[in-house]
Amino acid sequence: MNPLFNILTDPSEFLENLFIELNKKKINVEKYQLDHICYRTESVQQYIDLKNKLIQIGELLTESNINGRPIATFKLIDPILHGKRKIFLLELPSPKPGSFYPSGYEHVEFVIDEPLDVFMDRYPKINFDKKGMKKKVNPEVRIKFAGFSVKFHLHDLEYVIEYLD
Repeated sequence: MNPLFNILTDPSEFLENLFIELNKKKINVEKYQLDHICYRTESVQQYIDLKNKLIQIGELLTESNINGRPIATFKLIDPILHGKRKIFLLELPSPKPGSFYPSGYEHVEFVIDEPLDVFMDRYPKINFDKKGMKKKVNPEVRIKFAGFSVKFHLHDLEYVIEYLD
């Protein structure tokens, strides 16, 4: 068993639901790298506790202050396996001040191989959240589903941390 599942819940059901919803929308992500998975925390204390545990099973690549709260990114020693996919990166955000989110898996991000507008044009019936297109580093688009979201961007998070951040 993956040692991550002794710290966080197994993401298999989350990932399965995510792929079912993408298939319903006829969004083909087969050729895209599933770059990372995000696990939200309910409290600053939970963030600190989980960060200290995750350091034991992965490398802390960065902890950055983004929008007034720390976000840690780990490269897991043992990746999350889902079908043929291996997910090595886990993003752990502390809660935004004044916002409450239940703890749990919240989103995944895929690396696409074409401009965001070309990707979106292929899916004209999808209501993309385009706020992330304004980001200076690694712009993104997002699709919101009930209880989770899926983001698409051009560079994987490890590359962004190492070279662009």
